[in-house]
Amino acid sequence: MSFAPKGRGWDTVKDDNDNGDKNRTVRARQRALGRELRRMFDNVAREPVPDEFTELLSKLDQKDEQ
Repeated sequence: MSFAPKGRGWDTVKDDNDNGDKNRTVRARQRALGRELRRMFDNVAREPVPDEFTELLSKLDQKDEQ
C-alpha cells in the first residue's frame, strides 16, 4: 500500500534500478543519522562524572564488598 500521490510515478516501481536508488537513499540517511548520534553522544561521554554519582558508586562498591 502506498500513500504517495497517484499520477506522479511515486506509487510504482519501474525496475530494479529504482530499488537500488531507494536503498542508497536509505543507507545515506542511516549514515547521516549515525554521524549525528555519535556527535551528540561523544559530547555527553566527554562530560565529567558528577561527584554525587561517583560517591554513590563508591557506596555501592563498599556494600558489595561486605
